[in-house]
Amino acid sequence: MTKISKAACIGGGVIGGGWIARFLLAGIDVDVFDPHPEAGRIVGEVIANAEKAYAMLTGAPLPPRGRLRFCPTLAEAVADADWIQESVPERLDLKRRVLTEIDAAARPDALIGSSTSGLLPTDLQRDMTHPERLFVAHPYNPVYLLPLVEIVGGAKTSPATIQAAMERLPPIGMKGVHIAKEIEAFVGDRLLEALWREALWLIHDDICTVETLDDVIRYSFGLRWAQMGLFQTYRIAGGEAGMRHFLAQFGPCLAWPWTKLTDVVDLDDALIEKIGEQSDEQAGGLSIRALERIRDENLVGILQALKGGDGGKGWGAGKLLKDFEQSLWADGGGATKSFDPSKPLRLVETKVSPAWVDYNGHMTEHRYLQVFGDTSDALLRLIGVDLAYVEAGQSYYTVESHIRHLGEAKLGQAIHSTCRILSVDEKRLHLFHTLYDTATGEALATAEQMMLHVDSKVGKAAPAPAAVLDKVKAIASAHAALALPEGAGRSVGQKR
Repeated sequence: MTKISKAACIGGGVIGGGWIARFLLAGIDVDVFDPHPEAGRIVGEVIANAEKAYAMLTGAPLPPRGRLRFCPTLAEAVADADWIQESVPERLDLKRRVLTEIDAAARPDALIGSSTSGLLPTDLQRDMTHPERLFVAHPYNPVYLLPLVEIVGGAKTSPATIQAAMERLPPIGMKGVHIAKEIEAFVGDRLLEALWREALWLIHDDICTVETLDDVIRYSFGLRWAQMGLFQTYRIAGGEAGMRHFLAQFGPCLAWPWTKLTDVVDLDDALIEKIGEQSDEQAGGLSIRALERIRDENLVGILQALKGGDGGKGWGAGKLLKDFEQSLWADGGGATKSFDPSKPLRLVETKVSPAWVDYNGHMTEHRYLQVFGDTSDALLRLIGVDLAYVEAGQSYYTVESHIRHLGEAKLGQAIHSTCRILSVDEKRLHLFHTLYDTATGEALATAEQMMLHVDSKVGKAAPAPAAVLDKVKAIASAHAALALPEGAGRSVGQKR
């Protein structure tokens, strides 16, 4: 089994809530234990942000949302789970106690991950009866959008546990990286701590404000890191000679007395107040939830841009998103939905993401074509032309499209598209799509498309197999009773 069937989350704060949202949106049932009196509200707000972000992140069909249940006891929450994620506050004594309780109540084959950002797994598993199944699964906030998880085993963690944890992350859109040796704070937080320490000194010494420091990061190397990380960025900085030249040229700088990394700044009341005041001013009155939504929209835009990198193959986290979307389409797309063939098929539902809009805040022209292409793809999956079919060497290719823009889709707007089959024969499939504003029902655009069934091995049109034709003809027969859609067959320049 390489997929998580049921998850349990112990702790529903910022990180725990992110895990809950990630599991739920992957179609996994989640049982939660958190004694905080407002746990339900807090988790609900995180899930709402996550759903808003996912609607912008992908047009791929998510599985039905998992069931969320808050349990009165820890034992009840973990009883049937095969992945248990502990996300209680970062105190060794508390985590040891909670993990020991989980260990005693969980199924023998359950995986137990800790969201600790710095405690050693060997220390965490000290009092467990079955320490071999405990590992650190350190994510990054927001867990529902940032895909990385550092997987770190302790002295008693079995190799099988590490392998199982790594295998179960891709189906929920996450990437596990196995840290070979356990060290305090692992890898990511070691890097962040070094930058954070230097940043605090720069504020302490009045070199700059928090706003200036953040500008230095977000307008320069932060953009490079988002796509290539540190070492690949510096490889390019070395020119044609690459990394070796970069190290030879800039390596001696490491000995210069630039940094205060070996000194710890005194976070006294004065420095805390200085940073607090500057941070309040920087926020400009925006609430934490508002800042989270802005952060999520920006992350979605970056991930969408990276998804199209490397000539459309995807790059970095964008490639992971692309692979995740392909798995979502492969798992069914719209094929398992119940449709009424007597009316146009409602196949795609999404929201206009920040990556889809122009300077006016309206959806750009090529995104309309993307939605209509996704609609055609959803129909093809419905009639059996799925990824396996394409990989076997046959598919339908679009040979002609006619798009009409009737209204404007705007940032954040919920939209959906329908598909009407106008005609079909052995080789041709004639479709008419309509894009709607979900809230008002207003038609925003239409697309009429002619598709040819092609044998990609020889690069020529070929008759579709009977199994496919039977399905598409059944829908076309039902659609034949409908009135011809307004605009069908219209040429460019004709009036409505």
